[in-house]
Amino acid sequence: METIAVIDFETTGISPGQGARATEIAAVLVQGGRIVGRFQSLMNSGAWVPPFIEQLTGISNAMLTNAPPARDVMREVAQFTKGCPLVAHNAAFDRGFWNAELERADCEPDAAHVFACTVLLSRRLYPQADNHRLGTLAKLHALPSAGRAHRALADAEVTAHLLLRMQRDVQERYAEALCEREVSHALLAAMQRATRGALGKCVARELAASSNQSNHP
Repeated sequence: METIAVIDFETTGISPGQGARATEIAAVLVQGGRIVGRFQSLMNSGAWVPPFIEQLTGISNAMLTNAPPARDVMREVAQFTKGCPLVAHNAAFDRGFWNAELERADCEPDAAHVFACTVLLSRRLYPQADNHRLGTLAKLHALPSAGRAHRALADAEVTAHLLLRMQRDVQERYAEALCEREVSHALLAAMQRATRGALGKCVARELAASSNQSNHP
C-alpha cells in the first residue's frame, strides 16, 4: 500500500532563487485513505522574516531564534518522507524550497520524491470551483479545518484531506476502469498533465502501462 507525503513550507519570500528561506515545514503521511503520520518544525536558517510575512503566517523572528537549524530539520524530514512520493498545493512553490533546502543540508536526492500538485489536479477535477486556492477548495468540499491558515501543519493537513477527497472522487468517477485498484500518486501525476476532456483516456493509458510493468519485472 502506497504512502504519500503531503508537504507545506512557510518561508520568508516567494523564491529561493531570490534569497528566500524556509521558516517552517510540515509533512503529513497519507496511506490507505487516511492520515497515518505527521511531522512539523520551525527551522532557523538565519534569514530575516519581513513584517508582512510575520503578519501573514504568525511566525516571528523571535520564534525562530530558538528553532532547530534548518539543516537538521531538513535531514529529519527527508528521513520521515524517505521512499514516499510527494504532494503539495501549488507544488512548484514547495518543490523549489524543498530542493533548495535539501541541497543546503547536503541531503542525498531521493528518487521517490516526485511531486504531484493539488492545484493542477483541482483544475481538472473541479472546474466548478470559484478558484483553486486551498481555502476555497476546503469550503467547497467541507474539509476538516486543522488550525490557522498559512501555518505549515494546518495547510499540509488540509491539503492531505483534499488529496484523500481527490482519490475518492477519481475512484468513483473511473470505478469501471480502476476495478477497485488504488488511485496512485503516479496516476494523479499523469492526470494533472492531461486536459479535462482527456482524463478518461489518461486513466486508461496509465492503468495499461502499470499492468505492463507488473507483467514485465
